Amino acid sequence: MIQAVSFEGRRKELKKNRYLLCLLLCGFMLYFAVPRLSILAEGLEGIFAISWLAFALIVIAGNLTALLYSPKKAVKRRQQLPNNKKSRSYY
Repeated sequence: MIQAVSFEGRRKELKKNRYLLCLLLCGFMLYFAVPRLSILAEGLEGIFAISWLAFALIVIAGNLTALLYSPKKAVKRRQQLPNNKKSRSYY
């Protein structure tokens, strides 16, 4: 049981790290691509530039949403036994 809980916590940390890594990589690609993309160009070049920037925006929005709105650590509450019942354990 303890291993399952620690594995779940580790898994959430890995997801957060992955989202952050994807955001950084997307920012890195935008840093190099934006000066080379010509949005005002005619034909396929302009369509490609606009669609590439739109997809980059979708990637950033998705990763930010996943990073910011991920569920926080749930606090486990210990189930309390009712006062009128006695706890018995059989070994």
